Amino acid sequence: MSITLSATAAERVQQFLKNRGKGIGLRLGVRTSGCSGMAYVMEFADTANSEDVIIETQGVKVLIDPKSLVMLAGTELDFVREGLNEGFKFNNPNAKNQCGCGESFNV
Repeated sequence: MSITLSATAAERVQQFLKNRGKGIGLRLGVRTSGCSGMAYVMEFADTANSEDVIIETQGVKVLIDPKSLVMLAGTELDFVREGLNEGFKFNNPNAKNQCGCGESFNV
């Protein structure tokens, strides 16, 4: 079960961590929310929890709780620019449906 970051996403995360001045990596997860049932959670991790699965991709440590890993397996996190907008995009092969705004999904 692997999670990957595109080169662009990894560069952006490394830049954020450097500007932040602390942190060991990026924590990814899912929570119940949104119009489709599940929402992505992304935050900087300062420490690892004992149950975290740690995957290193493109030089970035990605920390994921085991329950979220099942729903995120095979996901690529990308950083995209579309016109004046930019942000992280989850390319999740497990998502069966996604809401119109892209904030929530179901499996």
